[in-house]
Amino acid sequence: MLELRPACEHCNKALPPSSPEARICSYECTFCASCVERVLGNVCPNCGGGFAPRPIRPSKNLKGDNFLGKDPASTKVKHRPVDPAAHANFAAPLRNIPPEKR
Repeated sequence: MLELRPACEHCNKALPPSSPEARICSYECTFCASCVERVLGNVCPNCGGGFAPRPIRPSKNLKGDNFLGKDPASTKVKHRPVDPAAHANFAAPLRNIPPEKR
């Protein structure tokens, strides 16, 4: 199950479990939509993959105890700001390749 990390790894913006602004890669690196678009160019600085909106876990028990009350979001912040110049060099050859073909 997803950790639902609480903040953007770059700018440290709060991303609560219900945030539609959260974006994740396949390794669950978590960034806000603004950083994914403006800083990262849809290239994960940790793996080179693309990003997708993070699913929102139900806050109420709608079926089978699959909800935040039983499986709470992580509280561990991973604040690892990206060096824009280093990321630009890393991402340059990847930006024009769709994430599904990287």
